[in-house]
Amino acid sequence: MTSATRQPETPPAALPPRLIATDLDGTLLRDDKSVSPRTVAALAAAEEAGIEVFFVTGRPARWMDVVSDHVHGHGLAIVGNGAAVVDLHGGPGAHRFVKVRDLAPQNALDAVRLLREAVPGTVYAVEQTYGFHQEPDYPPLHMETPDNLAPAEEVLLPGGVAEGEPVLKILAYHPTIDPDAFLTLARLAVGDRATVTRSSPSALLELSGPGVSKASTLALCCAERGIAPEEVVAFGDMPNDVEMLTWAGRSYAMGNAHPDAVAAASGRTTANNEDGVAVVIERLLAERL
Repeated sequence: MTSATRQPETPPAALPPRLIATDLDGTLLRDDKSVSPRTVAALAAAEEAGIEVFFVTGRPARWMDVVSDHVHGHGLAIVGNGAAVVDLHGGPGAHRFVKVRDLAPQNALDAVRLLREAVPGTVYAVEQTYGFHQEPDYPPLHMETPDNLAPAEEVLLPGGVAEGEPVLKILAYHPTIDPDAFLTLARLAVGDRATVTRSSPSALLELSGPGVSKASTLALCCAERGIAPEEVVAFGDMPNDVEMLTWAGRSYAMGNAHPDAVAAASGRTTANNEDGVAVVIERLLAERL
């Protein structure tokens, strides 16, 4: 269990919600990556009631087309586990970066080296604002052709192909280790050089800049709007949601959630395939009547 877990006696927030923050995969999206008609209606009703909706995901900006048609109001999303905020109003292929919290090249190099030493057999991919690079042995997990096939160190070194464009996160994959054990080992090995989390059921880790998480970037966006944590309702299902579920005044782990997410949340809803996010939004809106 992560140390950032919510104590059972924490009471629910009493303030009316002003912002809904929801993860996508395993949370808002069904397993077939669709947004159900019920969920579409619930999101629209929330925005109509004056509640902002933020999509907060580990996905890169280029994978946000699945929800671009469902944005209302400001149309902002937090991507890359907090590494960037993008405006989705432009539609597919035209996402505009509003805020970038990158992983410094030296931190990225140090993290790659330390994790490679701690867990031999680890392979990497490098995610930038627009570029994507992977090592030759990195498996085809993302259904896209990388811009370059090269060792991560070559990509990240000064003069490498990653130079001149922000690195949002490093993806680290191991073919045989237990995913939770991999996360624990990586956090110990990398230390304060990067934030390490995971959202995949496989042994795939995501390394972002120090202090960068869904929660920390969401907190920045809320502060800009004068929204307190107690006015936020959050939804998630995996370890990369833990900080956000802990930070929000009210939070819900999905019925299909990882135990760490369940421990961090103040409540529980039904599974993603049962429209768990919509179930809660409908109840919240009914309470406002």
